[in-house]
Amino acid sequence: MDLSLDRPGTYLFVRRVGARSITVVDRELTTSFLLSPERAIENWPITASNELDASHVEAILELKPEVVLLGKGVGVEVMDNAAAARTYDLLAGENRRVVAAFILPKD
Repeated sequence: MDLSLDRPGTYLFVRRVGARSITVVDRELTTSFLLSPERAIENWPITASNELDASHVEAILELKPEVVLLGKGVGVEVMDNAAAARTYDLLAGENRRVVAAFILPKD
């Protein structure tokens, strides 16, 4: 699912969401990662929501977010990756200090 045709400008944005990857600007990521408007932290060491612990949350909070979005491959108690990506782009475009944590499954 393509989310943006034109680069919005001054922040990192999600361009595309696939079943096993997410493209941030022009870089396709295939492992879990954290995303803020200024920074992407690749290889976030989690592949399922039941693995979340305090150390994973600390990594998110170090980015000083106002809002945290958790995207998973299948929406259960949180939004799916596509919904999280759309919400992230909207909030980042409003200059909000948002962090999105995308969980991508291992192959």
